[in-house]
Amino acid sequence: MEQLWVPSLPILGGRMLPLLRHCCDFGSHHALTWRSIFQTSGREQKQIRSWSAQCSANHEGASVSEKDSPKTILAVPDNSLLDARILYCTSPALGHNKEAHPESNKRVPAIVDALEKLELSPKVLEIQNFNPASLDDVARVHSRSYITGLQKAMSAAADEGLILIEGTGPTYATETTFQESLLSAGAGITLVDSMVAASKLGPNPPLGFALVRPPGHHAVPQGPMGFCVFGNIAVAARYAQHQHGLKRVMIIDFDVHHGNGTSDAFYDDPDIFFLSTHQFGSYPGTGKINEVGQGDGEGTTLNLPLPGGSGDYAMRCAFDEVIAPSAQRFKPDIILVSAGYDAHALDPLAGLQFTTGTFYMLASSIKQLAKELCGGRCIFFLEGGYNLQTLSSSVADTFRAFLDEPSLAAQFDDPAMLFEEPTRRIKEAIENAKGIHSL
Repeated sequence: MEQLWVPSLPILGGRMLPLLRHCCDFGSHHALTWRSIFQTSGREQKQIRSWSAQCSANHEGASVSEKDSPKTILAVPDNSLLDARILYCTSPALGHNKEAHPESNKRVPAIVDALEKLELSPKVLEIQNFNPASLDDVARVHSRSYITGLQKAMSAAADEGLILIEGTGPTYATETTFQESLLSAGAGITLVDSMVAASKLGPNPPLGFALVRPPGHHAVPQGPMGFCVFGNIAVAARYAQHQHGLKRVMIIDFDVHHGNGTSDAFYDDPDIFFLSTHQFGSYPGTGKINEVGQGDGEGTTLNLPLPGGSGDYAMRCAFDEVIAPSAQRFKPDIILVSAGYDAHALDPLAGLQFTTGTFYMLASSIKQLAKELCGGRCIFFLEGGYNLQTLSSSVADTFRAFLDEPSLAAQFDDPAMLFEEPTRRIKEAIENAKGIHSL
């Protein structure tokens, strides 16, 4: 098999948020040998080494094999996990980029810059130098033929600089796409591991946020779609079941577009409840209200298409009348969230009118729901969001909601940009969903 060389995790410039170095208990990841990397924080430069079990002077990289290596158990600094309120990972995929493409490599750095400016609590900790997902991890969701085909396509991407990997054209690859997509999927796995370890230490584990790209919720089991390469949240859901026995997984997707890839992966699975709110008629045209799952999974898919112009009122009603009752009935062991910020009123790719305050409300409400139903186990995954200003401010306010700090939405949201929501159509959509699912 062709070897894949995994790059060091990119370190963004500027002052980093407080660092949780390399803590994992942790799953079936590879014992990789990573090169040392340097972090610049203000004028101070310091060397950071990977938490990997194997460290050596081999700076040529590490290969990812077809099969998992034996499980590696690493020491966990219990006090760090006990004190943390938020754990996050960043995978900005700096090499995966296409000029003028909305899903650009500026997205994650813009979020990190916004978080730095907030000077958040020292209980916000970053896990760095985490392992990529293994091919077996990804193959729990995607076909082997797709995985190996994409890996082989990297040589063509290296020769041509950029290739299109989806028939309809919007999803591209560069020579680093395969490696960086494995790393982004690995971020979610690492957060699952970390959260499980923390939940064994106390009743209030930290919330997680995978600040990663390329996004994942459109990637179908057979291939890429809609800017998405691997289904990051789907891979984490299967890993949580397989590795940690978290059998019942609830996935909430509030991206403006339907998470068709996630839906396809679990459409007949009774143990994964997929709930998507999205703009009616938007890309990719899936997510009809009568799509409810099939076979054993009938009833564990819930789609709530919202009319164009829906905003804060719509989502408050949707949460209170659909999302919370669905979760309470399903009784999940963990809640995973496809957090798309492209429903913002100023985002260029859709026509809903969420605000920074809407995302704060969702984060706060989902956090409370997880606390009530599954011991606080909850991880957010970055999906869409293509206006860098609204994306970064909305994610920053999500972090503030996690910390129970007041929203700063008033600094970012101009009421003059909003128009009246179509309340009658919103109520009809919610009542239809409630009737179909007996809520």
